[in-house]
Amino acid sequence: MDMLFSHLYHSPLGDMTLVSDDQNILGLWFNDQKYFAANYDMKTIKDELNEPNKRASEWLTAYFDGERPSPQSLPLDPQVTEFRKRVLNVLQQIPYGQTMSYKEISDALQHNVAKKTNSSRAVGGAVGHNPISIIIPCHRVIGSDGSLTGYAGGVNRKIALLKLEGVTNLA
Repeated sequence: MDMLFSHLYHSPLGDMTLVSDDQNILGLWFNDQKYFAANYDMKTIKDELNEPNKRASEWLTAYFDGERPSPQSLPLDPQVTEFRKRVLNVLQQIPYGQTMSYKEISDALQHNVAKKTNSSRAVGGAVGHNPISIIIPCHRVIGSDGSLTGYAGGVNRKIALLKLEGVTNLA
């Protein structure tokens, strides 16, 4: 297994922890959020600002300064199942200032699948366990009725992130 590195990032919404290997960003969480650190043992990870963590920190600073940095500019490698990777890929297509419902994500996934299933619950699990917060914008996912359904980092943070991006029609 590759050597892993962590870095503490001080965001305006609270401290966040980045995890990466030598080349890719593997995780980004608010320190007090649900599912913090996913399946990583943080005690075994070296605290070091390596190149991927440095790039992600610069990206986050630009983001919180109100810029719209491209997530595609970062080397992301979430360690999740193939299904969850497909969900995270859809999330990365949601533009700044826009939202998408769990059902819309499920429907988008259905276009590429021969066997149609109602996967809204599975989509919800994938979104909720997104290991790379903000950069993979799970905060842009809302309920079909426009409600601000749960966010592992807390609904208040979700509202703050959406407002930062210019979303005004918050239910």
